[in-house]
Formats: sequence, structure tokens, C-alpha cells
Amino acid sequence: MTDPFIISKDTKMKYKHALFMNPYIERSATSAMMLFPPTGLEYVATSAQDHVGKITLLDLRYEKDLSDVDKLLDFIRKEIDIVCVSIGWNRQIKEICDLLNRMPKDIPLVVGGYTATEKVEELFEHCPKIDIIVRGEGEETVREILSGEPFENILGISYRKNGKIVHNGHRPLPDIDNIASPDRALRRNEYRFLFNGVNVANLAFDTVLSARGCPYNCKFCTFKLNPLGQKRDYSARSVESVVNEIEGVPANMILFSDENFSLDAKRAEEICDLIIARKIKKRFIAQTRIEIAKYPRLLEKMVKAGFKTLLVGIESPHDRILAQLNKGFDSATVRRYFAVLKKYPIYYHGYFIYGNITETEEEMLYIAQFAREIGVDSITFLKLRIEKFSPLKEIVDKTPGYHIGDNGVLYSEAYSYADLKKIGRKIKFAFYTPSRFLHIFKKCFIDIKFFTLSEAMAFLAAMPQVLKSVIAREIQKGRLSDSLKRTFIHNAK
Repeated sequence: MTDPFIISKDTKMKYKHALFMNPYIERSATSAMMLFPPTGLEYVATSAQDHVGKITLLDLRYEKDLSDVDKLLDFIRKEIDIVCVSIGWNRQIKEICDLLNRMPKDIPLVVGGYTATEKVEELFEHCPKIDIIVRGEGEETVREILSGEPFENILGISYRKNGKIVHNGHRPLPDIDNIASPDRALRRNEYRFLFNGVNVANLAFDTVLSARGCPYNCKFCTFKLNPLGQKRDYSARSVESVVNEIEGVPANMILFSDENFSLDAKRAEEICDLIIARKIKKRFIAQTRIEIAKYPRLLEKMVKAGFKTLLVGIESPHDRILAQLNKGFDSATVRRYFAVLKKYPIYYHGYFIYGNITETEEEMLYIAQFAREIGVDSITFLKLRIEKFSPLKEIVDKTPGYHIGDNGVLYSEAYSYADLKKIGRKIKFAFYTPSRFLHIFKKCFIDIKFFTLSEAMAFLAAMPQVLKSVIAREIQKGRLSDSLKRTFIHNAK
């Protein structure tokens, strides 16, 4: 059989038609998974445009026909001569491997993404059809693969050779200003703001990455180090390039997916100034740290520019846990800064971590009370996940009775994975009471006017469908009665 990686002398480009695919299937995707575009894959596909004759970008979550494996494989056999797959989430791995193992043998299969980088050896073992795994940021690497560069010369890849796996050296992280913004014209679908999987207000959603990296050293963080253990130093795009991208995005709701939008407060102000000067009317969401409270002028400009929601990493109400995670602040600082933040008409969503090393159930359950006390509007609380290169791994190894599961989640002999799930439900119902939902409704529709009047009406009209989907999910999981009791009768008991 002819080697599919040998360049044809009859064509200027090695490949005529490349498929870039997000392999997660809609029917088993969570609401959060359905919301976000596959931005990393879009960056790589965009960077490859001048190196292949044609590009097809498939997001299987939104493909009605091609999410059928047989139809997808038929399309690939007829149209595609190289397949590039992004495995970014540590879920549905078995289903994805089953799909990859059905790929045609004569079509090169390249895999990348965060989880692929983490699980290089496992993927090669379980997916014999994979030819190359791209490790880390893939824009430059995929261009070289498509251009026909000899494998041994390509940094940042692992590949099969003579029955063995060869790991080339790491690729240095590229300058963000040299990376083109995603070409959204490659998309075959739109992304919408979903509530429990329901399109509630017909709001188009998108993400913009204005900077990569973070200078902080939070020990739990899965973003400060890439899966190779390389620290991504903070690297910011020019203000004008960011606002130019925003101006060209058709979506009316945009998330800044930077780890910390307000890290450079002066630059963040300049972005707001240019949004205001160009009269761009969109709604923005940004991730930040509590230190944004030190910059009242920035907060005022963010409100004026259309920033409606801030996603704030708080992590814990306990000083010893905050120190363990190396957050760089204590609980008193959190209280002091939120006293300032509450003065601005912004919706605050707080992130917490529970199940930390030596954390007791009582300490975990205090998350709900602390969140109410500081005044966040809503919360997400996640079990502690420890990545391959996390400095917390050393602490776990030295702490008897603690273990890291295959999915990276920490559990212990005192609190099993099942115990932690039960504690999570207690936290959920202690915080999300009927009065909390009324507060959220008031904050979104009246205080910050997140939705226009017509969107608000559409939201209300969609609520029966939302409730129906919530009830169906609770019935499917066999916990409807328990959820109703916890919500309306005895929260967290």
C-alpha cells in the first residue's frame, strides 16, 4: 500500500481536502459542552488554510446527518485525504476511540487537543489507527504536517515508526500575535446561549481570546501549565486586533476566554474604550480574579462597554485551603473585595473547589453559606482535579489515604468519589433555593438588563420547555423526588 504521507509530485499541495473534527456527539453532550465553540480546533484549522486545498470543519455536536458514524465514514472516504481530530475534554473517550478505530486505513489520522496531549501513550495503545498526536498548541505543528515536512523534523509530535512510538521534542510556545484569529466562516452551525440545553432567548454566543497564559501560580490550575508541563507566560494581543475581531463577530454575546481579562488593567481599559468609541453593542462575559475590585475606573468602563457578567475564581472560603492552592489571597480579602464589586451592576458567578486535601465535609458545605455572605449571584463548585504536572500531586503522594482517579479527580478513604457527589448535591441545594432563583431572575432581567425586553419574553416563553428538560433529566437519574424535597422542603439535609 502507498504511504499516505508521501507527497505527490503531481500536485503543489500534499493534501487536497482536510477534515478538522470536534468528535463529541450532541446526544451525550452537557449544556456547557454544547455552548462553547471548539475554539482551539478553529485556530488550528484557520492556520492551515494556505497549506491544503480545502478545509471542512465539523462539530459533531451540531451535525444531524454526519453524527451518524456510517454517514461520516462514507463522507470521509469520498471527500477527505487527511483527518485532524481534537480531543479537548476528558469525557466520551471510549466513544471517540471507537470512532477513530473505524477510520479508513489509507487516510492519515492526526489527533490533538488538551486531553490528547495528556494521554498520548493511552491513545496510541487504544487507537491503532492514529498516525500522529500533536502535543500542545498545534497551529505551527499542523501546518508543517500538511506541508509534508519529514516527521523527524517536526517539533511537538508523537508518531508511529517501525512499530514503535517516537516522541519528538516539545515545540516552543508561539507568540500570540503571530496566530491568526479563528475564521468563523469555516463553521457549519451557529452557537447559541443555552439554558439546560434549551435555546431560551435566541442569543448567538461566541468566544474571543485576547491573551494566552497567566503569571499566577495557583497549584490546582489546569491552564497555567499546558499538558506538557510548559508554563504559558502571559502574552496579549494588541488592543486593536482584539476589537477588530469583536467587531467582525456576528454573535451578540461574547465570552473573553482569557484566564484573567483584567490582569493588565490599563490594557483592559483600552479595550473597553475602543468598544465604546466604535459604538459596538454587544454583551460581554469575562473571567477575572477578585483583584479587579482594585480598579474602579476599569469596572466603570466595563459596565459602559457592555460587560454584564464576571466569572470569578474564589475556590475556597477557608484560609488554609486558599494557602494550599496558592491563590494569593485570604477569605477576608475576598469579603473586602466583594463589598466593592457589589456596587457595580454586574452579575457575579463564583467558582469554588471542594474535596481538597484534608478538607472536611463541614468545610465543604460552608461554601454555600460563604457564597451567600459575600454576595455572588450564582456558583459553580467542582471536585478538585489534579493534572499530570500539578504541584498538588506531590502533596497527595505525601498525604496518607488520598488518591487520584483515572479522570484526575481527587478522592480519599474518608470521602469516596460517590461521597463527594453526595456532598456536591448538598452544596447545590443549600445555595440554590427558590429565593436564589428569584434573585437571579431579578438580577438578570431588572438590575443589569442582561436581556432585552423581547429576549426576556422569549426566555419566559421557553421556561416550560426548560422545566420539562430538568424534570426529564432528574427522572432519568432517578432523583426527582429527592431534588424536589431538597429544593422546597429541607435544603442540604
